[in-house]
Amino acid sequence: MLTQMSRIRPFLGAADFELSRRFYRELGFREVVISDQMSAFNAESVWFYLQKYYVKDWVDNTMVFLEVTDLDLQHSAIVESRLADRYDNVRVSDIKDNDWGREFFMHDPSGNLWHIGKFSD
Repeated sequence: MLTQMSRIRPFLGAADFELSRRFYRELGFREVVISDQMSAFNAESVWFYLQKYYVKDWVDNTMVFLEVTDLDLQHSAIVESRLADRYDNVRVSDIKDNDWGREFFMHDPSGNLWHIGKFSD
């Protein structure tokens, strides 16, 4: 039985480790270098690991859901940062309404897919 859990930290692969590190720092995450092969990134209570490791089939199937408190503000900030214009393969969708809440999608430079959303109250 699982008990006393405090957080989960997914591992993301990077086709170009240095490019991905720069992307996540520009997105607003703080980087903690672990080694020349891995860094941890965090913002508030959210953490994930970025690896200098890439398997296309794995990364193309990686999805992370990031729940935010103000979806419109988060979407506007990412769009206004113009990261999608400055990084190849980065895409940011429009906000989509679902029966459970709202979300938009963002692909990082390697193809990892972020679902950024807010659940309905």
